[in-house]
Amino acid sequence: MKITFVALGWEQLSISLLSAILRRDGHQVQLAYSPGLFHDRYNLHIPLLASLFNDRKNVLKTIEKQRPDVLAFSAMTGTFQWMLDIAQEAKQFLPDVKVVFGGVHTSAVPDHVLKQTPVDYVCVGEGDVAFRLILQSIAREDFTSPIPNTRYKSADGTVIQGPQNSFIQDLDSLPIFDKSIWEDHIRLGDIYFTMASRGCPFRCTYCFNSFFAKLADQREGKYVRQRSVDHMMNELLYAKSRYRLKLVEFEDDIFTFNKKWLKDFLYQYRKDIRIPFQCLSHPSFMDEEVVRWLAEAGCQFVQMGIQSMDEAFKNRMIKRYEKTHQVETVMKIMRKYHVDLKVDHMFGLPGEPLSAQETARKLYTKHPPYRIQTFWMNYFPGTEIVQQSLADGTLKPEDLRDLQDGKNIDFYRDSSKTVDPGIKKVYRAYETIFKLIPILPPPLKQRLNPRFFTKLPQCLNEWISFATDVINGLWRRNPDHIGYAKYYLYHMSRFLLLKLGQKALPATRPREKKNVPDMLANTRLTEKPV
Repeated sequence: MKITFVALGWEQLSISLLSAILRRDGHQVQLAYSPGLFHDRYNLHIPLLASLFNDRKNVLKTIEKQRPDVLAFSAMTGTFQWMLDIAQEAKQFLPDVKVVFGGVHTSAVPDHVLKQTPVDYVCVGEGDVAFRLILQSIAREDFTSPIPNTRYKSADGTVIQGPQNSFIQDLDSLPIFDKSIWEDHIRLGDIYFTMASRGCPFRCTYCFNSFFAKLADQREGKYVRQRSVDHMMNELLYAKSRYRLKLVEFEDDIFTFNKKWLKDFLYQYRKDIRIPFQCLSHPSFMDEEVVRWLAEAGCQFVQMGIQSMDEAFKNRMIKRYEKTHQVETVMKIMRKYHVDLKVDHMFGLPGEPLSAQETARKLYTKHPPYRIQTFWMNYFPGTEIVQQSLADGTLKPEDLRDLQDGKNIDFYRDSSKTVDPGIKKVYRAYETIFKLIPILPPPLKQRLNPRFFTKLPQCLNEWISFATDVINGLWRRNPDHIGYAKYYLYHMSRFLLLKLGQKALPATRPREKKNVPDMLANTRLTEKPV
């Protein structure tokens, strides 16, 4: 069959894996992609520039040219409306195409997504087995049999719902990620994204793990699962031979959670890969041995969520149980071994006392991170914090309906639903301070006074925060900033070339031509998860 995945804004590892699985089964897999320039639903939203670089027509032309049997979307809440609109228009010129929606947003509100006119199937939870079975069902024209992890509309409009299977335990039964599907659009060598595990041991109330871990009907096996060292190394050795890798980024929720596995993996990585890397971790899974191993293997950056510095609030409202002294200890150890720390800090958490920001300022001033990445509270359907906020009146029923539709989730900078104007002004002041702390000399860090910044116009604080972050990242050669800048430059030039009727060169030109489906050809995904 011919399958087209539609993606927006950046590489999605879920598509990379499904592409490898489907190509191994003999299907023809293609991609219709939008970089979402200046409105990528993640970092940048500049409406005027977004309208100038709107490539919606190009995406639809690609779909029309490819003429797939199945159109597939992996939706996040922020991308859901855009994807739904694309599916709706695609159905007008491909009325027989089957539309499948998966992803975190779909798993949170599957019945709501399935009610949408263009959607034929929804995949709930892991789709590695379910997507293959959906395609088999379509090929047989079987529209009455239940499919695990799937809900779909039968010919008479009845919803057929399959069982929710346990999570796949043997990740080595899966092929490595098929990165070739992204080579036309993503500079894969600049930052090579991968994952060694699935799942998170924590259930932070604002995170999708708070509901995703509970999806299975039968809670058999583990939620946090890991690929073997050999399986992971096969992928990295292949990637190293195919691409000119500059940095590897491990997207695991907590890369360091299994200390024995980590030690064995980092030994092999240091021996055979020897490429700088960055990863995500948590204060509870970082000690001196772990940091030393990371440093010796070439780890440049560790991204760690702090979010709030009020212990009582964190315990009560967001289910984060690390102590302040743990965070401070990890900061000292990382400085000792010259591993740079990127901190995630959140504004607008409902019910958080303002004093938490001042506590955080003192900690960051004392132990300055390489970068303080600031986020504004976003509500996502299905998460526990949405239920908390509905119960206490912070969110209204109409807000929930908007969230289910992928609207008004207040990405990053606009938290009007969760913060009153006075408190929001204070948060803007602290955001500016947190962006300045990593680059100022110690005497000036101490002089950063929130009262001064609260007197500035909010738009000026926003500009200072943004400019400081960009200048700091480019000046210090932060690979995130450099990679993002190169990505934008490539796609802006590509957009203009297409407007002029010219063909753009692929974003990545691989050194090695061996196909990903040939890799690990002896692995077979069973239809019943182990």
